Amino acid sequence: MSQSVDRAAVILDACARGPSRLSDLSRLLDVHRSTALRLLQTMERHRLVRRLDDNTWAIGFGLIGMALESLDRMDLRAAARPRLERLAREVGHTVHLAEVVGTDIVYVDKVEGHGAVRMASRIGAPVPVHTAGVAKTILAGLAPERRDAILATTRFERFTASTITSPSDFAAVLARVRKQGYAVDDGEHESVLACIAVPVRDHTGTVHAGVSITALCALEPLDRLKRHLPLLWRLASEISQHLGWDGTSGVRRHVG
Repeated sequence: MSQSVDRAAVILDACARGPSRLSDLSRLLDVHRSTALRLLQTMERHRLVRRLDDNTWAIGFGLIGMALESLDRMDLRAAARPRLERLAREVGHTVHLAEVVGTDIVYVDKVEGHGAVRMASRIGAPVPVHTAGVAKTILAGLAPERRDAILATTRFERFTASTITSPSDFAAVLARVRKQGYAVDDGEHESVLACIAVPVRDHTGTVHAGVSITALCALEPLDRLKRHLPLLWRLASEISQHLGWDGTSGVRRHVG
């Protein structure tokens, strides 16, 4: 039993770093491919790993769900929650908090705005990384190998006329996000919604998560929504400082 647990732990660690091939996992475990496959299939039944379309293996949503159940005990969500509530009251729109979990970016908290309309986003659900502002601001700040692992699992599916469907175009967007210090979703997933997002950093200055403001375009189109960027930067700075960031490293802030 202990050997199986050890092997499962090795698989989870490898899959958390990025999608892994069966051959690579069998070599890592020093077992035959059939033995590695049986273990993966067992873990898949428990939703600890999942098989991707290209037959590589990634962290499963069951494991993500278990991790999210303990989020209330984690510094990030505990530090962010009252600040998210404050910002939602100030701007009247929905505020999201997201972070990287394995090869996904996942909503870990959400505070609805004042309006009667409720956003379809759900805590614990993966973020559409090529459209969501909060995903772009996180991806722009990740180390290249971690960013590439996430993008390797991304389908650049078209949702609206504004959706970015080209990996090269998306790379250019991320470069712009790094330069200006914020990201947007200009009706790219739902044409009626606009979003601005900024990164949250850990004690090393590395991007740890992201926060965003999402509004109905009819109430506040993107150009007007950008006026809330100073409040959003303040929020992200407060959370980052709680996580140990000293504010001495980061990206240039420029509203353009």
